[in-house]
Amino acid sequence: MVILITGITSGFGRAMAQRLSADGHKVYGTHRKAQDLLPGVTYIKADVQSDQDCEDAVRQVVEAEGRIDVFINNAGMGIGGPLEFCSLEDARRQMDINWMGMVRFLHHVLPVMRKQGEGKILCFSSIGGLMGLPFQGLYSASKFAIEGYCEALRLETKAFGIQVVVIEPGDFATSFTAQRKSVAAPEAYEVYKTYAKSLESIEHDETTGLKPEYLAAKISKIVRKKRPRYHYIISTLEQRLSVTLKAILPPSWFARILGAYYHL
Repeated sequence: MVILITGITSGFGRAMAQRLSADGHKVYGTHRKAQDLLPGVTYIKADVQSDQDCEDAVRQVVEAEGRIDVFINNAGMGIGGPLEFCSLEDARRQMDINWMGMVRFLHHVLPVMRKQGEGKILCFSSIGGLMGLPFQGLYSASKFAIEGYCEALRLETKAFGIQVVVIEPGDFATSFTAQRKSVAAPEAYEVYKTYAKSLESIEHDETTGLKPEYLAAKISKIVRKKRPRYHYIISTLEQRLSVTLKAILPPSWFARILGAYYHL
């Protein structure tokens, strides 16, 4: 299969590119500043914030292969901190990369798959796209947007043989933690007394989380499935349980549980 993945420089993207290439697929991946290139993977320089880059990347794959069997929207980033102290520019950037980056690529991928009469789209949301995480509100908002967009897209494209799958990872030990932009204004820590403690918990959970190779192995299986599920939560048992609790408990009860976990 011909697979296009956004953001393969590190973390999930690199692990998926490596695994899917080893599986025998023809893998193309986008990057902004690629280093330590993976053998057998074709790298395409593209910024998901650029309309032209996204269009050119899709065209390059189609011109070389004549089709795109699987598109994996993986590129993303996180901005953390109390929402009151997150700038409007932070909000725009968070949505522009995580959500609009996906929309830009799909704008060009969808016509290709529709004409083929088949295709798989895997879009990375997060457990944070199923619940609003304290001090990660902008990130959660961008992932909630992916959830809603893909729910509509799935229904619209079913008649064309296009399958839309949403991936919802929990905490993983990747470079995402180090690359997150967190609000550093002293006033934020003074006003929101639990911010520092919550940030410590967030970073601890991520740095001690699952390895990206675990997720890549799951994606390898999903890509091969004839009828994949609509959603896949890839996380620890504890984090999967949190999603179940949110679904079955009264909102006020779950809010207390989540608040206690984040020291609120």
